[in-house]
Amino acid sequence: MTVIASFIYRDGERAEELPLSDKPFQQVDGEFAWIGIAEPTVEEMTKLKAMFGLHPLAVEDALNGKQVPKVEVYGDQLFVIIKTAHLEGDKIAYGETCIFVGRHYIVSVRQGSAKSHKELRKQLEHSPKLLDHGPDYVLHGIIDFVVDGYLPMVETLEDKVLEMEKHMLISFLEREQIRRLFRMRRQVIKFQRILGPMGEVVGKLANLELPCIDDNAKAYFRDILDHVRRVEFMMSGLREVITSVFEASNLLEQQRQGTITRQLAAWAAILAVPTAIAGIYGMNFEHMPELKTEYGYYVVLVVILSLCAILYYRFKRTGWL
Repeated sequence: MTVIASFIYRDGERAEELPLSDKPFQQVDGEFAWIGIAEPTVEEMTKLKAMFGLHPLAVEDALNGKQVPKVEVYGDQLFVIIKTAHLEGDKIAYGETCIFVGRHYIVSVRQGSAKSHKELRKQLEHSPKLLDHGPDYVLHGIIDFVVDGYLPMVETLEDKVLEMEKHMLISFLEREQIRRLFRMRRQVIKFQRILGPMGEVVGKLANLELPCIDDNAKAYFRDILDHVRRVEFMMSGLREVITSVFEASNLLEQQRQGTITRQLAAWAAILAVPTAIAGIYGMNFEHMPELKTEYGYYVVLVVILSLCAILYYRFKRTGWL
């Protein structure tokens, strides 16, 4: 792609555009540069490296696009990697934002992120007093923007799971729905693995003495840390709900199978009565009692029907039929 926005801010106000160059950036007190770039090329990252003296390892990580969230300190520079996330159906797709922070500059490099930082830039530009504090407040704004994007995604997943739970209580889950539950559970587990390092990143920014981070800004990072923990708590709860939906569905299925088994057993017991009696009188012996009884056939039928009716009544009363 290309450079999204590149400006110099002076006293919290946008002053002028800053083109990428091979020459070092002239750092002046009271102003800083904010450059946003998405899907950068090697050439663009080389220019940024020359402009701000970025560390080669940090530049390599920014081009990689497959790093875990982390905070690195290179001299008086701060390098932060955070993970973006958005939903694509039931799947959580991830992106990456690498942020280079110096005393007079901040450079954000986005890879695979679905959300642009244009709205964030507009929002911060409407608060020049905060923007005047410098790059560390912009860093807070970017991380807060990314973490706030987690919440709607988690709520959407939660609504889908609760809808499946409601369906499960009405009727049994189909095979594809069970597969979907397992896929969603896998997505939740993967996202929890991202939230852990994200919490560590924000925790370091909130509590450690790091270059380019003012003490007054740490309270803002602690607020983001609370947001991350809230999302972690919601994801843990969502994982438990998914597990409970599957377990409840499994229990209902077992109960249904038990009911069918009891019904089959009850009917088998009822049918065993005429089968046994008919089996006795079906034996080919010449001298058997009651063979010549005039009304014996009707008596046997009455006995069979009576016994079957008694058994049916007893099974019905106990809930087996």
